[in-house]
Amino acid sequence: MSAIILRVLIYVLIAAALYLGLRKIWRDTKNLFRSEDKARHQRDIKERQQPDVITLKRDGDGVFRPPGDDDRR
Repeated sequence: MSAIILRVLIYVLIAAALYLGLRKIWRDTKNLFRSEDKARHQRDIKERQQPDVITLKRDGDGVFRPPGDDDRR
């Protein structure tokens, strides 16, 4: 009887170690991607604020045009 309990205990310990290890890998990877996305977002905001950047808006026909460009319709 004690051999069965020992075997079950070993399986539970192995499963717990795998679960906790995979969970840590998942969290570390998610935080890494989150920090990269935040840095990319900040870089995009800085680029948009430059004076030579034109903001395009989608027109009624689905084409992106600069604002105030109404003569192309």
